Amino acid sequence: MAAGADDLPEVRTGRTELHGLPADGDVGLRVNEVCKLDSPDVKWGLGRFGKLHVRLGKGARGSGPRERMVPLINNAGATLRWFVEDVWGQFGDDHTRPGVPLLLPERKSADGTICRVGDETLRSALARAAATHLPDWPDIVTPHVLRHFCASQLYASGMDLIAIQELLGHAWISTTMR
Repeated sequence: MAAGADDLPEVRTGRTELHGLPADGDVGLRVNEVCKLDSPDVKWGLGRFGKLHVRLGKGARGSGPRERMVPLINNAGATLRWFVEDVWGQFGDDHTRPGVPLLLPERKSADGTICRVGDETLRSALARAAATHLPDWPDIVTPHVLRHFCASQLYASGMDLIAIQELLGHAWISTTMR
């Protein structure tokens, strides 16, 4: 999903949403959690890989948002670092300003600052990418499928089921086991 410096014009004109998708597939975030991340939620210095502070995770059965720290495994840290260091500046906004969204669309708000990307924007971007690069699976690849793929890969590589439960933000282990 990461592009190189040569791809910046293409990223600027239509693929900006795709940079959020590795968070679905690499670290197992829900699409709405990805959309609510702010730039300061990336904690580069925590742990071996850095972590994402998911402040507005899904709570269990209406209990309200559930916070968690998610390690930037599966090279997600490198993808985010590339985006922040090489792409963010192309949008003419300050990624260090308080409340600035980490992932952004092409739109700007009335005051000229970058808007927050919506979950439907990410879903549409993934659908377009799947239709282009996986023509046999255009309706199968969704952000939630990427989340399941992440969990399956972690389990297959030997990660403890309880650790996967915490990573995914599940309140019950039975949810993780499905």
